Amino acid sequence: MAARDEPGAERGDGRFPRGLALRLFVYLVGGHFIAGFLFLLFEVGGGK
Repeated sequence: MAARDEPGAERGDGRFPRGLALRLFVYLVGGHFIAGFLFLLFEVGGGK
């Protein structure tokens, strides 16, 4: 059986792909930043 036929060989021995992990991290940080900014806008704009 060749190394190419083993499960996960095309992804680096079953590890999480580095590009996907980086993109997920950037989306999570960016999403939280946008949510925090919107929260701040509503807090400042809705002050009584």
